[in-house]
Formats: sequence, C-alpha cells, structure tokens
Amino acid sequence: MKISKFLLGLAIIVAGQSVVFAQVKEININKGGGDRIYGKPWATRSAVLATNAMAATSHPLSSQIAIDVLKSGGNAVDAAIAANAALGLMEPTGNGIGGDLFAIIWDPKTEQLYGLNASGRSSMSQTLAELQDKLGEDTKHVPGFGMYSVTVPGAVDGWDMLLKRFGTKDMAELLAPTIKYARDGFPMTQVIGGDMERNVTSYGRRHERGVIEEYDNFKNLYFKGGKAPAEGEIFKNPDLADTLELIAREGRDAFYKGDIARTMATYMERIGGPLTYEDFAAHTSNWVEPVSTNYRGLDVWELPPNGQGIAALMILNIMEGFDLKAMGRDNPDYWHTFVEASKLVYEDRARFYADPDFYDNPVEKLISKEYADERRALIDMDKAALKIEHGDPKLLEGDTIYLAVADENGMMISLIQSNYSQMGSGLVPDGLGFAFQNRGSSFSLDPDHPNAYAPNKRPFHTIIPAFVTKDGKPWMSFGLMGGAIQPQGHAQIIVDMVDFGMTVQEAGDAARFFHVGSTDPSDNKEFMEDGGTILIERGVSVAIAEELRKRGHQVRYTTGPFGGYEAIYRDPETGVYWGATEMRKDGTAIGY
Repeated sequence: MKISKFLLGLAIIVAGQSVVFAQVKEININKGGGDRIYGKPWATRSAVLATNAMAATSHPLSSQIAIDVLKSGGNAVDAAIAANAALGLMEPTGNGIGGDLFAIIWDPKTEQLYGLNASGRSSMSQTLAELQDKLGEDTKHVPGFGMYSVTVPGAVDGWDMLLKRFGTKDMAELLAPTIKYARDGFPMTQVIGGDMERNVTSYGRRHERGVIEEYDNFKNLYFKGGKAPAEGEIFKNPDLADTLELIAREGRDAFYKGDIARTMATYMERIGGPLTYEDFAAHTSNWVEPVSTNYRGLDVWELPPNGQGIAALMILNIMEGFDLKAMGRDNPDYWHTFVEASKLVYEDRARFYADPDFYDNPVEKLISKEYADERRALIDMDKAALKIEHGDPKLLEGDTIYLAVADENGMMISLIQSNYSQMGSGLVPDGLGFAFQNRGSSFSLDPDHPNAYAPNKRPFHTIIPAFVTKDGKPWMSFGLMGGAIQPQGHAQIIVDMVDFGMTVQEAGDAARFFHVGSTDPSDNKEFMEDGGTILIERGVSVAIAEELRKRGHQVRYTTGPFGGYEAIYRDPETGVYWGATEMRKDGTAIGY
C-alpha cells in the first residue's frame, strides 16, 4: 500500500485488524490493482448470469455442491441444504450444525413467500434468578462464551422442515458431498483461514480466564498444534463426517432425540452446563409469515422477531422520505441521513425485539409509514444526535453465513445460518465435530425487558434472510451476514440498487458504513450517550468523513467488519438470474 499524499494531522492507529485514519485532510491510496473497463470502478467482478439456475454462497466448493444438486434434478431448497451442510464444515468461523437457521422461500407453485424460524431456546430447567445466582449479582451480561451462552441448536431441525415441505431429495444424498469432504479434506481458503488465525489467541485466553469451561475439544478440532489451518492447507473433520452420517441415516431425531442428543447432554452435564437431554428432545422450529414494506415500488421482505429483520424495513421507511437520488451517494447529507435513520431504528430494536412467545412485538406499527414519518422528523440535518430515546409505536393506535439459490422452475431461497459471535461458544461436545453456538449471550439480564432471559425462550437474533418482490413476482433473494450490521447493510444494498442504479454485484462491492454504539438488546441499562461511531471503508472519501465529523459524528476508517453479501437478482423481463458475491469473502456465484 502506498500513501502518496497527506497533510499534517494524519494519525494511523493499528487496533487489532483495523487501520484507523483520524483528522485526515486528503489521502490517496494506490492499492496496486488493475482497472475495470466496464461497470463501476470499485466492482471486483461482473455479475454471474445464467438462465437455468444460480447458487451464491461464501465458499466456492459450497456453491459447486449446490449446482451439482441442481443439475442432478434437485430444487433450490435441496441445493441450499447441501450447500449449508458444506459451509458448516468449510466455514466454521461462521456457522455449523451447532447453530441456528432462518430462511425465506419463494414457492413458484403457490406464488407465495414462506418464512422459517429454526432458532433454538434456552434451558427449560434454569430460571433467570438461578442464572443470575450462578453468574454473580454484579454480572451485567450473559457471558459471551462458555456454557451459559449456549442455546439449543436449531439448524438440523430447520433442514428437516425445509426438506419435508419443499425438498425432492433425501437427506443422505444432500449430506454425502460434505461427508466426503470431511473425511478426505479440503483446502483452507484465505478469508476463513485468516479468521480462524485471529481466533487462536482469543479463545485460548478466554479458557485461561475460565470463561470457556472445557477447551481441549475445541482446540483439538480447529487448532491442532496450537495453530489455525493456513490458506491452502488441507483440513479434515472426520468427527463431523460421523455425525452427518448418523443424521443421514436416522434423520433429525438422531440429533435431537438419539445418540447425538445423548452425547450433547452428557457433555453439558460433565461441564456443569444448563442444557439437558429434555431440552434437545423438546426443540421445535416453526413457519412464520414474512413481513414487508414497499420501498419505491419494491416490496422488501424480512422475518419478524425474535430476529432483527424488521430494522431494515424501518430504516428504508425513514429513508424513503428523502430524495436520495438527488442528493447523490457522494454527498455528506446522504451518509448523515442514513446514519441518523439507523440510530433511530436501533434504539427501537433494543427496546421492542424479542421472542414473540413471550412478548407481543408491535411489528405492524414499527414498520408502518406513519411511524417512520414520526421518527424521521427527529433527524437534524446539521447535527448528529448523541442520545436518542426509543419511540412508542403503540401511540399510533390512539460474526454468520448466508446463501441464495434459485432453480429452473423459479423457486428461490434466502437462507442464513450462524454460530453467532466468532466461532461460537468455544465448546465442542465429545466426538461430534462441531461447536455449540453462543446465541444465549444475546439475552438481557434485566427482568423487565422483553428480551430478558427466561426458561425455554429464544434470545434476540441478529441473523436475517431477506427477499424482494416486484408486482407480486420474485425480484431478488439476498442477505448480508455480519451481526448487528445486517439491517443497515440490507438497507444500503436496496438504496444502492434502487436510488443509485447499481447492479446486484456493484451494490455488494460498494463501500459501506456501519454505525456502532447504539443501545444493545442484551444490555438495556447502558444507553447510547455519545452518538456512537460510524465505521467506514476507504471507498468513502475523506471529504465526506470530515464533513460528518463537523456535524458531530465520530468517524473511523477501518477494514471491518462490514458483513458478507450474496444475492440472486431475477430480471423481471427476461427471467435471467444475476448472481453476486463480494470481495470481502471467499465465495462465488455459479450458474448454468
């Protein structure tokens, strides 16, 4: 990297993997890259075009597995399950069968969208008072790692429900490619290998501090010899192959009621964890109705809480009230407006999103245009808000993987699956080859909050699949993994395509912002007081960054995290599929 021109006041601060540029007046960076002749100059590649089918995932081998399933006669759901299984092996930094799953499916037979919530719950036998007693009265948060962060994994049951309702192949055939790769090995890719290397030290330190109660299984599975597999190194996971073979033979009950469930329960008992065999055996997923808002003629669809999907709809509703096209993407007004809208929505996110079995989420009011009008009026175009109160919608009455697959019959699926933060809890049940998720760390310990921990309850969830229709027909299946950035990222993709005319690939490669520091759904006693911080990529000009600072924003250039995006757009006129991935991940789109 060559910094060719800068003025006095440049400070470069290295923080972890991030490079921060503060008080910069002008900076030109020669990245040593070539020039694109067509399309936007920042786009890393052209979109992949095909007429029959398309798969876009965060790992090339996973995308190829999906295409193989499609070419063998399987449909989009079959291919998505097979691809997801492969990602659990090949991208353990983001997902696995120890985690949860959400999906939105377009069924061409009924011409309807279907939503699936395959997220797991807390232990049925542990109360909030008991959890607080174990953690200590001074503890403000559920630990981010270790046994108290674990909830029942929902992914395998999600596969089963998808397959029974929409699939055409049997589970054994869909899991066979991953089982083979798990036994024979596969070469580690750059981004995933880098992420694993980052985690070697952090997980070891958490174990040393007693946060992760049992660490040998995790270390021996992922960090043999005390190091992560490097790019190009062959990685094998025969334990996971055995586990998947059992699921292939005996179905989802092997995981929730059979030998796998008994092994997970025995492991939890050995380390003192709260989950029991009864918790695994009782798990159920459920079909849910997707919800939508219309943004300039497009219906954008998300799933309702316990996930955060409706935050994207709320942001879009607020942004629709501004003439963004006239502003232009290089205008500081655009960036200021988007950030302020996100801050408004995230305060509501922290207050109102929770398991609907325990709390009556006011979804209809939160995503209404009237509520957006009320919240939009709070934006000051000249000044960043430092503190924001959540709204009252009732007054109107008085770290994750993502994949998209589309098939020749027009079925499309938007699927997201995760172990949550980093590589999950740090706990690997004996001999099973996968880590438990740490999704339970998203619970609040405030007994008066809708997201408060309770027995047999789903925590607030960050992972959200998305879908777009136009005039009642499928327009795009897309997602942007990456924790709290996801609603902001979803809204940025839609705005880039609709208001700024980008293609599905260009929208994914365009520079993003990520506002951090809003009130968190897991900690509702520490509110945003300083306006938070805008993280931006180097594609955002220094002039914009400086203008945002003048308006009171804290702005920081950083290399991440800005999520990982895949999408499949279907041309309404020709029916051609446009597949897109981005440079921030190892993935690829493949079509035929």
